[in-house]
Amino acid sequence: MKTAELLTDAFARVQEAVHQAVEGLSEKELVARVDAESNSIAWLVWHLTRIQDDHVADAFGTEQVWTSEGWSGRFGLPFPEGATGFGHSAQQVAAVHAPADLLLAYYDAVHARTLTHVAPLSDTDLDRVVDTRWTPHVTLGVRLVSVIAEDNQHAGQAAYVRGVVERGEAV
Repeated sequence: MKTAELLTDAFARVQEAVHQAVEGLSEKELVARVDAESNSIAWLVWHLTRIQDDHVADAFGTEQVWTSEGWSGRFGLPFPEGATGFGHSAQQVAAVHAPADLLLAYYDAVHARTLTHVAPLSDTDLDRVVDTRWTPHVTLGVRLVSVIAEDNQHAGQAAYVRGVVERGEAV
């Protein structure tokens, strides 16, 4: 298996998990929370998508799908356009309302853009430094693995919340 194939497979698994967590849920179910301080499925999926969009665009020197394709306006969230969800309060989490089709369409657009960047990669491409703010500096390979890991964690959290919602135990 080649580098690009491995990364494509990993991102495809995230996409599958995101779809499984969201498909078939109403907007009310998507914003339900385990308790008043926890994250909703809508927020988790929006956040993981924003992180993937932000980090991949930065690593490849391109504009984010969020802005370049007008997703910010479609969501109409009460946050600065560059917000990704890091550090959001419980009230900010509660402000993320979106229907399943919008969440999935944005995720799928980011996924497609990600694959256009990942498909041509070689092993040597992964050694390119993309962030010098850290010691050691962050390479493209480390950044992509970090995005995949965070996305999988949040997709798993969304799946858990879905189970709570489906049992009728959410608030």
